[in-house]
Amino acid sequence: MIDETMLLDGASGPDLRFASVAGGKVVAYTCRSPDKETQNEDTVAVVSYGPQASVLIVADGAGGLPAGKKASLAAVSTLVGALQASTDRTFLMRTTIMDGIEAANTAVMDLGNGSATTLTVITIEGLTVRAYQIGDSEAVVVGQRGRIKLQTTPHSPTGFAVEAGFLDQREALHHAERHLVSNFLGTPDMRIDVGTEVVLKPRDTIMLASDGLTDNVHFDEIIGRIRKGPLDEAANRVISLAQQRMSGGNDGQPSKPDDLSLILFRKVMARRAIPDQDI
Repeated sequence: MIDETMLLDGASGPDLRFASVAGGKVVAYTCRSPDKETQNEDTVAVVSYGPQASVLIVADGAGGLPAGKKASLAAVSTLVGALQASTDRTFLMRTTIMDGIEAANTAVMDLGNGSATTLTVITIEGLTVRAYQIGDSEAVVVGQRGRIKLQTTPHSPTGFAVEAGFLDQREALHHAERHLVSNFLGTPDMRIDVGTEVVLKPRDTIMLASDGLTDNVHFDEIIGRIRKGPLDEAANRVISLAQQRMSGGNDGQPSKPDDLSLILFRKVMARRAIPDQDI
């Protein structure tokens, strides 16, 4: 069932990959923070789960906690292993993902070093997409005209305040508590937010990203750069802006150097395959 797995850990520098999965194209990227010499604590994976299915994964080892890289790598590797072990085609992917995340939580706790990690997962089965969220790495599905069809809620005080309408996206990006996260994988009380199914339409773009992107680039700026144009160019546009912001001197714009990871995916399909409305 597992055709191919692409795992990026950024151990030897910036890592940029391209692949064809699930009847579409994917770009995956990870890079260490420009202001540190220690390991990139992010881990990224793309798992091809048959000709029309794939799993996209971004994990961000918790900054300030020990061995963040070990945590994110253990979590992703365990989840990938669970997918590889799921050889029964009648087995629901949702069940495999949930069991794999629980196993990943145990694997991180078993490290015994107090480390933790975020974990955000998107599953693609044909035209159906679902998100699984732990922490503040984010996922979105956006149409070519900018309509948001799926957006995860960061597990943080500012994330919940935006969801409740107490803060807008721009206020949250500059908030003093932006760095706080309220849910991690690697803790006994870890919880998984499971999203509802979303159906992809022509030219929809899926994005997963660590907070190295979302803490430096406003949400509307991200959407404006990823929603159209060739996928590699879209990735380059948003990565370049994040790196520019991290370098400082941005006249009041956010500047929070951090490890940066990104996955972009688009389905390749004829526009006549499904109705064109709501793009």
